Amino acid sequence: METTKRTKREMKTVEEMIKLYCHDHHQTKGDELCADCQSLKNYAFARIKNCVFNPDKPTCKNCTVHCYSTRNKEAIREVMRYSGPRMMLRFPGLTIMHLIDGIKDENRISKFLEDKEKKN
Repeated sequence: METTKRTKREMKTVEEMIKLYCHDHHQTKGDELCADCQSLKNYAFARIKNCVFNPDKPTCKNCTVHCYSTRNKEAIREVMRYSGPRMMLRFPGLTIMHLIDGIKDENRISKFLEDKEKKN
């Protein structure tokens, strides 16, 4: 499946959030991540790429299908709680686009459900 511009941007946002968390909590630098954070990033990327809503994937916060395992869901929540408030200062463009994507989510989910109904 082709990765859309929006999906690539969501992956970049998640990656930067995980890096910010890892650098501040595990003292990594640059593109380096500790093993746990690298594993979480790989897991998040796989979930994003394989989302049932692709190519019109909503942000995970607004999704009706929660596909993360319990362990990874708690880990990503911890990362987002820490990194979310700090993202606007470090990555204002990604943050604004993520907020805009969240506003558009209702239309994405409705379109997906309509298309699914038409196929059945």
